Amino acid sequence: MRPKKILLVDDEAEFSSTLAERLTLRGFESDTAPDGESALVKIEEEEWGVAVVDLMMPGMGGLAALKRIKAMRPDLPVILLTGHGSTKEGMEGMSLGAFDYLIKPLAINELIEKIYEALAG
Repeated sequence: MRPKKILLVDDEAEFSSTLAERLTLRGFESDTAPDGESALVKIEEEEWGVAVVDLMMPGMGGLAALKRIKAMRPDLPVILLTGHGSTKEGMEGMSLGAFDYLIKPLAINELIEKIYEALAG
């Protein structure tokens, strides 16, 4: 089974830290990265169970980060988050190898359910 270690990649620091705290309370180990470049460094240095990646970030966006993550770690499940109600980019992410995508705002239980699905897969 994959480690219950979750990397949260989002430029909204408050959102990421709140989500990390909630995941910790539910028994996950988590860390945050404010952008795609930082996420790639963490993914290269450590083993993760799941990466949760926001689509809309300055610099390297979520889809570009997804492509690089999949090139580095093809087996790492990536759950995309989009905050603008756009399913088009979410579907594009699925075609690029994302495990799934969720639309913000999201219920923590919905994300945890997806994380467990990704860890089991």
